[in-house]
Amino acid sequence: MRTLSLRSLAFACLASGALLTASCNRNNDATPSDDITTAEDRSDDNSETAMSSEAFQMAGPVDAQTQGSAYLIGENDFKNRFGNCATRSYDFNTKTLTIDFGTTNCLCVDGRYRRGKILVRFTSDVNRRTAGAVVTRRNYFVNDNQHTARRTFTDIGAGSFTVAVDSASIIRANNGGTHSWTANWTFTCKEGYNTPQVSDDVYSVTGAATGTNRKNVGYTATIQNPLIKRADCPKYFVQGTIGITNTNSKTMTLDYGTGTCDNVATVTVNGHTKTIALR
Repeated sequence: MRTLSLRSLAFACLASGALLTASCNRNNDATPSDDITTAEDRSDDNSETAMSSEAFQMAGPVDAQTQGSAYLIGENDFKNRFGNCATRSYDFNTKTLTIDFGTTNCLCVDGRYRRGKILVRFTSDVNRRTAGAVVTRRNYFVNDNQHTARRTFTDIGAGSFTVAVDSASIIRANNGGTHSWTANWTFTCKEGYNTPQVSDDVYSVTGAATGTNRKNVGYTATIQNPLIKRADCPKYFVQGTIGITNTNSKTMTLDYGTGTCDNVATVTVNGHTKTIALR
C-alpha cells in the first residue's frame, strides 16, 4: 500500500499536458482555425498543470506539517526538473512552498523561458490520505506570456484525485490576446494503486474545460470517452476522445486511438477525418 496517495500525480498530470496539443494541417476544410487556436491555448494550460503537479508532488517537504522536514527531492534533482536558475523555500507557518525563477527569463528543462514564482500552499500532510494543495502564480511569465491561475488538487482516495482550475488566464505578449478558462478534471486510478512501483499505474481521466480563446472565441472542451493514461506511456494518452465546441458553431473530435502508445491521433471536423501527430 502506498503511503503517498498522490505519488503518481506528476506523471498523470503531465499526461494532461497532452490534452488537445495536436499539431494539425491548417487546411480550413479539415481543421477550422478557431479550433486550432483553442487547441493551442488548451495546450499551454495543460503544460502548466503538469508544472503545478510537479511542484506539489516533488519539490516540497516530505512532511508539510513538520517543521524542518527535509525536501522530497535533493537540490540536483530539483534543478534538473525546474531549471538551474530556480530556487525554492518553504514557510512552515503558512505551509507554503515558493519556487522562484527570478525576475529575468530563465531557460527551463522543457525549453520554455520562465520568470516569477509558483506558490504551493499545502492543505494537509502530503503523506496522508487527505493530501492536497492549492497552487498559484505570482508575477509569473512563460515565454513572456503572463499566467494567472489557481489549481486545487484534492485526493479522493485509492490513488485518485481531482484538479480544479478557476479564474485562470494567459495574457499573451505583444497584444496577442487573452485566453481565460475554468476546468475540472478527475484522475481515477484503475490499476497499480496497491503496488509500490509507478510503472504499472493506469488512470482514467474525465472532465471538461470552458473558456474563451485568445481570439475571443468561446469554447467548451469535454472528454467524451474517458482518456486512458498508462505510466509506461508517459507522453501520450493511449485511448479516449475529446470534443470541442465553440461559439462559432464549429465542432471537433480528437481521438487518441485504441490503446497503442504512440504520437498518432485522429481529428474529425464536419465529417472529415485526418491522422495527426501530437506535439
